[in-house]
Amino acid sequence: MMDWTTRDYRYLARMISRHTLLYTEMVTAHAVLHGARDYLLGYDDTEHPVALQLGGSEPAQLAEAARIGADYGYDEINLNVGCPSDRVQSGRFGACLMAEPVLVAECVAAMQAAVSVPVTVKSRIGIDDQDEYAFLHTFIDTVRAAGCHSFTIHARKAILSGLSPKENREIPPLIYERAYAVKQDFPDCEIILNGGIRNMEQVAEHLHQVDGVMIGREAYQNPWFLAEADPVLFNSPAPFTDRHALVEAFMPYLERRYAEGVHPKHVLRHVLNLFQSVPGARAFRRHLSTRAHLPDATPAVLLEALQQVPR
Repeated sequence: MMDWTTRDYRYLARMISRHTLLYTEMVTAHAVLHGARDYLLGYDDTEHPVALQLGGSEPAQLAEAARIGADYGYDEINLNVGCPSDRVQSGRFGACLMAEPVLVAECVAAMQAAVSVPVTVKSRIGIDDQDEYAFLHTFIDTVRAAGCHSFTIHARKAILSGLSPKENREIPPLIYERAYAVKQDFPDCEIILNGGIRNMEQVAEHLHQVDGVMIGREAYQNPWFLAEADPVLFNSPAPFTDRHALVEAFMPYLERRYAEGVHPKHVLRHVLNLFQSVPGARAFRRHLSTRAHLPDATPAVLLEALQQVPR
């Protein structure tokens, strides 16, 4: 979800659902240690519960990055061992680390020693030709022995050469049964299923087999999807039942970010699909797409776009 689950998207998502756990984009441990820390780790307090997702393969470096993240107030530190991009592989982290479970276990142990918040791991079900269940079982067993008891499993293997990250999200087949089997074999672990889940009916079905479900693309490409989460999964009323009211309530945040020097285009790209599948959605997207990026755009462009959607 790099470039997707930014602080601006997460703020919008939190307005739609009060109870779902939100994740940051993956941030490398090196960037946390040596980069623009407030830019990389800054968030709004209303985002809680929110997890920081880290990438890396050097235990001491990850431990320090985890400590910094915990000091920033993140509720969970997640080690990404599932991203298949070439850039990630060249840095020896992401999905390629599934081939080195002992190293992942060392990273997890170091991170846990540095923080008091949960340290979790996100993985695939396999990589390249190492895609048998025994490979996944060994990986989980090794990392669990280091003290990790929460795994988010993207139910596709990663093909590390020959496929783009986008293709790796679509071409390898989904095998949900692999995640189900992990839960059966490691009942003391929290197992979260990820990959290809499009509606709350599917979420409810998977929850018969695993402890939780992570939604990625659907929650971004159709943010209003999250409006069902609180009433369906958490027995709590949805914060908003009307998208117009949500947009109006979002305006003060947009204005605040604008006052901080953030151009509206950076915030409003996450709002483009808010009215997906309702009359006026295309006009709403067109208005934002053609106006929000202009040099003199102001937060008012969002209200102008809203006028394109019948109430």
